[in-house]
Amino acid sequence: MHGHNNEKGKVLLASPRGFCAGVVRAIDIVNLALERFGLPLYVRREIVHNKYVVNELRKKGTIFIEDLDEVPPGNRVIFSAHGVSPEIRTEALRRNLQVIDATCPLVTKVHMEAIKYARDGYTILLIGHRDHDEVIGTLGEAPHAIRVLISAEEIDGLQVPDPQRVAYLTQTTLSLDDTRQIVERLRQKYPEIRSPASADICYATQNRQAAVLELARRAELILVVGSANSSNSRRLVEVAMTQGVPAHLIDEIDSIQPGWLSGIRLIGLTAGASAPESLVESVLHYLGGLGYPEVESLGSIREDVEFALPPELRPAGTNSRERA
Repeated sequence: MHGHNNEKGKVLLASPRGFCAGVVRAIDIVNLALERFGLPLYVRREIVHNKYVVNELRKKGTIFIEDLDEVPPGNRVIFSAHGVSPEIRTEALRRNLQVIDATCPLVTKVHMEAIKYARDGYTILLIGHRDHDEVIGTLGEAPHAIRVLISAEEIDGLQVPDPQRVAYLTQTTLSLDDTRQIVERLRQKYPEIRSPASADICYATQNRQAAVLELARRAELILVVGSANSSNSRRLVEVAMTQGVPAHLIDEIDSIQPGWLSGIRLIGLTAGASAPESLVESVLHYLGGLGYPEVESLGSIREDVEFALPPELRPAGTNSRERA
């Protein structure tokens, strides 16, 4: 009897959501490089996996390229937040490119772990999506030592040279739950398996998944703002669905299908780590006009992680080696 018309709906807004420290840093790096060095400025691959962010930077004249051979020798190029393989660094040197590295420090940590385990003669099982920029970069650190896998089913058929010398690492943006299950299977098969010193799945991925679980306890539908190639955003949709709540990945308001909202009073809203807050605000505004004027914030985790800029972009005087 109480139709949707006379009962105001509500949006439950997840916190934390949206930009992580590595994404903030990567976008800052491009904007500061534009200010300090001007154009032309090249970025190898998408700086972060978000259409809107990339388009905004493109409007400022930034040139996004797939491969380094598209950059004329001597020009300036930025490596994306997802990191690159050593091969790419070597090529940049060879072509005399001026590199600014926007690799997230938490991705660099995984690279360092890979190098260490490979040097010690371990077979490294890298849990992650083979075609993801981050995994491609990590794999390049020790291609002969690393096997990439993404499901527990792949473990049965694994053959390694020495079952006593096996380690696992993971992509930073995976589902906590899926990864836990894969690691359990790995431990059964390789009781001696070594793990990363601290979890490779980053703080932001973990916090955003925890916030979605909290949303899922009350929301009847969950919308995740993020692009289709954003791994951590796609995982948020999956986490919601494991709780039996329908969930959709949306790039912006155009992606919202009115049919999704029929009969729904409580909508959960969050955003992946590369989605800007301005997109979240436009979705809130749009939903407000569709009969969801009320917004309630959900989630108690506070994030205060910040990463330093690379040396090329630090303000003068912040580097101890510089003379006043």
